[in-house]
Amino acid sequence: MTWPFVPLKRLVDPARPITYGIVQAGPDTPAGVPYIRPVDMSQDGGVTDVDSLLRTTPEIARTYRRSEVASGDVVVSIGPSFGKVMIVPAELSGANLTQGTARVASAAGISNRFLYWALQSSTARQFWDASVGGATFRALNLEPLGRTPLPLPPPQFQHQIAGFLDAEATRIDRIVELNKVLLDRLEERGRALRDAAVTRLIEQEGELPLRRFAARIEQGASPQCEAIAREDASEWAVLKLSAVKGGKFDPTENKRLPDDITPIRAHEVRRDDLLVTRANTPKLVGDVAVVSGYCKGLLIPDLIYRVGLLEGVNPRFIAEVALSGRVRSLIESTARGSSQSMVKLRGEDIKEWPIPRGDKSQQEELVRVIDEGSRASRGLHAAITRQLALLAERRQALITAAITGQFDVSTASGRGVTE
Repeated sequence: MTWPFVPLKRLVDPARPITYGIVQAGPDTPAGVPYIRPVDMSQDGGVTDVDSLLRTTPEIARTYRRSEVASGDVVVSIGPSFGKVMIVPAELSGANLTQGTARVASAAGISNRFLYWALQSSTARQFWDASVGGATFRALNLEPLGRTPLPLPPPQFQHQIAGFLDAEATRIDRIVELNKVLLDRLEERGRALRDAAVTRLIEQEGELPLRRFAARIEQGASPQCEAIAREDASEWAVLKLSAVKGGKFDPTENKRLPDDITPIRAHEVRRDDLLVTRANTPKLVGDVAVVSGYCKGLLIPDLIYRVGLLEGVNPRFIAEVALSGRVRSLIESTARGSSQSMVKLRGEDIKEWPIPRGDKSQQEELVRVIDEGSRASRGLHAAITRQLALLAERRQALITAAITGQFDVSTASGRGVTE
């Protein structure tokens, strides 16, 4: 079976054309009218938590009635995180949309569930990827959204396809969630192993503030860089904040320094440097990593500190202690900022981190214990991550094959479709 392709705008209610969300997030009014932001949209076609939605006053809501949604409307995120799709539940009928979202109201004879799945197909996603503009701010405009090519099967087939995908995608999503639970358990095991090793050494030897192990704390600079990573190691680049993530250093997370800007060579990272993020969300600020791999020509930005350690102090030891619950709790209590979405650490805050008084051999032993204990977990973590990638590919292939009529959904189970 094959279906003709038509632009999305032909599948929309002409009385309620595709429109931007236009309400701007403002002070929360608990008893007011809810509004939906891209961040509120979950991956399963709804909102993450209806009770946690921000709300605006009825007066403001009336002003922005044009961005009001009704039960059953399809909402698409079109901002930097473009591509999320949800169906408005009954309890959110009358809600407003903020900027970064668009309303798609299905026309008579068009199943909103079919539209929901069709907008998640590879056909739609590839068209959007080719249509978005900007290198640093990639957003989808209404004009290309309306031109999105989608298949148009007869109404009875639309309902069959939607029902099939409701069941089969849900089955895949359940497996994904179970795998994510396993990843969480592995991370919990790793944290428990690290915390136990750090606590044991502190109980044996006591602790000192990090200032007793560090000679200096340096802050980098962030000149105006290009929005792309450097192409080869002969070019200079400034590290992005994401170069330090989850205790790991990623040298590919960088922005190329323009040729007309002279690099500050004192800010170039060196192998075994200890890096600490200076600003981020409360849960991520103060993340650490030890520089590894090829790092020549990479510069520290102003949002990352380099901690210069005294001779004989193992940077991996300090990094593992900094990732422990003992230090993380201190970081979250001392981070400063007017917004809880971005807080900062001072160098003085970092100098107060409690570090076990281990000598060189004890430092190496702590690192060895953590490495050995996490080796098996790392292998399982990698296997689960690969499984999640395969499940995502299978889900996408299943959606695309079903909505384009590549198989008869009335007889297919979905289990062998993408083998």
